Amino acid sequence: MIGTSPRESSVQPAPQGVPAVRLDAVSKGFGGDEPVWALTNVNLDVATGEFVAVVGESGCGKSTLLNLVADLDQPTAGQIVRSDRVALMFQDATLLPWLTARQNVELALRARGVPRADRRDQAEELLQVVRLGNTGDKRPHELSGGMRQRVNLARCLAQDAGIVLMDEPLGALDAMTRDLLHDEIERVSRERNLTVLFVTHNMREAVRLADRVILMARGQILHEHPVPLSRPRVMDSADVATRAADLTARLKNSGSDR
Repeated sequence: MIGTSPRESSVQPAPQGVPAVRLDAVSKGFGGDEPVWALTNVNLDVATGEFVAVVGESGCGKSTLLNLVADLDQPTAGQIVRSDRVALMFQDATLLPWLTARQNVELALRARGVPRADRRDQAEELLQVVRLGNTGDKRPHELSGGMRQRVNLARCLAQDAGIVLMDEPLGALDAMTRDLLHDEIERVSRERNLTVLFVTHNMREAVRLADRVILMARGQILHEHPVPLSRPRVMDSADVATRAADLTARLKNSGSDR
């Protein structure tokens, strides 16, 4: 039976040989004596350098899962282990409007303890990584939505975390900008061997980016599907569209059977 008493943080450092992220029988309930369960008995391993997309309808527990891995909330039951620090990237870039793009990135470097003398150069290097080398002095209102999310990605990288948690980071962007950011996220994650948990409603996006797609409904993992398609992938390609349609049908059928 799942206990409902509060627990101390169950996010523990992973022993050698354990995956980058492991969820072991994790459940999360909200409420008192009769909690509403956002997650129920979730088991998941994510290997170092693996890109895993989590897909499901609103309210299925995707964001709750990320919050628990990030240690922003505590599970009601079960244990979570991580091999590295985490960085978060959300749909809203939440850049400080009175700071330049470079200064927004410098804030993350400051929080990490990087000496003041080194922050400017490191921030410029990170903006170069996300192809924004000429925009360091611009403020957020001078940047497009896609450019603001690139700054957000640079700020995420500035945390020097091996595990990156992304919660619908491209959901508010137009299709063309989103496709460009897909390329950037894929390139950066591969170059830096990042472990990525990427939450999305968009099945094509999941297939486009991920090594493995996790289908969730009602707080549980329904299926896990490797994506063996060669890279680079294109959102509108027949292979991506066909696999996305198959996974969408599986998710719909599994949800209706429960």
